[in-house]
Formats: sequence, structure tokens, C-alpha cells
Amino acid sequence: MKIPTDLKVDARSPIPIRRQLTEQIKHVIEGGGVPRDEALPSIRELAGFLAINPNTVARVIEDLKHGGYVEAHRGRGVFVAPVPPARPSPHLRERFLQDVVIQAAARGITADDLAVGVLSLAQIRPVAVQDGLEILLVECSPAELDFFAREIEAHLPVHVDKVLLHDLPSVARRERRAARWGAAVTSFGHLPEVERLLGSNRAPVVALLAEAHLETLHRLAQRPSGTRVGVASAAAETAHNLEHSIANAGLPNITLVGTSPAEGAALGRLLRRVDVVVCPTSAAERVRALAGATVQVMIDDRALDPRAIEMLAALLVQRNGDKTAARPGRRRPRPSSGGTPRRSAARETARTQ
Repeated sequence: MKIPTDLKVDARSPIPIRRQLTEQIKHVIEGGGVPRDEALPSIRELAGFLAINPNTVARVIEDLKHGGYVEAHRGRGVFVAPVPPARPSPHLRERFLQDVVIQAAARGITADDLAVGVLSLAQIRPVAVQDGLEILLVECSPAELDFFAREIEAHLPVHVDKVLLHDLPSVARRERRAARWGAAVTSFGHLPEVERLLGSNRAPVVALLAEAHLETLHRLAQRPSGTRVGVASAAAETAHNLEHSIANAGLPNITLVGTSPAEGAALGRLLRRVDVVVCPTSAAERVRALAGATVQVMIDDRALDPRAIEMLAALLVQRNGDKTAARPGRRRPRPSSGGTPRRSAARETARTQ
């Protein structure tokens, strides 16, 4: 196969060249950039292309073998493993790393300094949260369940088990099912009731807060003093939560008039009383059809407070580590033909640093 042109090493970086190349090839494999039926470039070809020592490339190939990413076929070369151990949720990892690098740069920390700093934290090695970890989500409407589930799964590699609040008593009685949940999640308004219904043998409950996007608040802040604002949504709870979030911003130039469903006579009455109506994307078409040219329609699908996501992530990591520590004698067998389990791959990566 051809050598991927985006493979690069930086001899000036404090990150060892061996580590740089290993991680880049893992990324190419995970992205499907190496066909399963084509051999990887030879050690000599890679070394020549990158202008590095062939011994370094040989060590990289050994690292990839131990990690379960490639297999050597005598007389044919080195090929990608049939089931390479893809790391959890590549899109989540990429977005998270980009955010971290940008935040570090804003604090005067270069990407190289950040990488070295992370690698230097040898004493902090929590077990990564596994794909498929289940959490319980409790809300009182299908619309809110769908919204929170979509947001949580966009940020964390978990599976969300959605339960309506009125169904929770019967669900909570199924102790075996409850034991699968790493945590329970709900909005602040339902927190006391969810904690009560789950009882003493429950998973820890985390309250999430969904807020209006800052862009919406900035646009509202630029409106003239006395601007009348309404909120419309197909789900009453969604409308009230969005209105509450806007109210919490404390914008002195607007007056909140109220909320309404995103259809029918109630929406028409609201539109006659406002200058601006805020609604989610799902209701935008119906609202625009009735709003006409005199009412400005702002689209806002809300976003989870990042601090709540961080709290949930920290809790899941802690509980995941507690479960691992409780099984010190349990070892996972190394698969003979498939990918290495993620935790084993992480340990192997740490070993080759």
C-alpha cells in the first residue's frame, strides 16, 4: 500500500518519535485508512519516507503487534488485524482533544507542553469508561428524554436507558436491572423524587441542567429595551425549561411573556403578544408559518451545562475504577484472532511510553 501522506514526525517535539508514529498509525487504522487485504509499508520504506532510524520503525511495528492493531504474516508482510481494538468513540475523542488543546492555548500552554504534562501524570491512570456502560435517564416527557439522551450520548461513550418518571416505580423494583446502571440522571426539578423512588440500593443520581445557547442570549441582549419574548415548543416541559433558562440570564432589556405549544390557537395568541419567539428546531417550521414578518423567530435547541457533564463523567470514572479494584484477581484472556480488549491495549500503550 502507499504510505499515508499525513504521517509526520517532529524531531523537535518532546514526545518520543516512536510514540508519535505509533499513535498516528493507530489513528489511520481506526479511521479505515489501511485496507485489510494490503500489507503495511515495509520498515525500510517507512523509515525512508519519514527520514528516521529503521530500528525506531521496527519498535513501532512491535508496539502495534502487542496492542492488537497489526499481525505479521510470514513471507507476506504486516497486515491490519481482522478486528483492531478501536478506541472508544473516535468522534468524542477528537472533539474532546481539540477542546483541551484550545483551552490550553488560551492559558499559554503549547500542545507539546500539554502532551508532556499528561504523560508525566504517571500516578493518575484511571480505567477508561467502556463503551456500552448503561446509565438511567428519568424525565417526565418523551421529548425531554430524547433531548437529554441525545446530548449525553454525544458527550460520553455510554448507552442511555430512558424511563418516564411515572414508570420509574415499577422499573426501580427490578433490582437486577438497576444494578447495571453506572448512574441515574434527571433534571433538577425531578431530583428528590428520583432519589426517593430509587431507594437505598440505587445508583448515584446526577442532576443535569439544560440551558439556552449563549448565542441566543447574546442575540436577545442586542434587542431594544422592552422587547417582548415568548417561548414555543411541542413539549410543555421543554418550553418551560427554555423560558426558565432565559430568565436566569437576567437580561434587563427583555420581558418574558410566556410559553405555548408549537401549534394551535395558543401559539397564535402568543405570537400576537411578542416581538421575538424562541423555539427548538423541531417546532421552527410551524412557528414561522404563523409568525409572519413582524415576529422574529430564534432557534434554540438548548445545551447541557458542561459542568454537569464533567460531574457525570467523573462519577462514571470513579465507579468504573471501584468495580475494577473489586476484582483484582480477574484477568481477561487475550483473544487469539480478534482485537485486544481496550483496557489491555491501554496498559500496553502505557508500557511502551
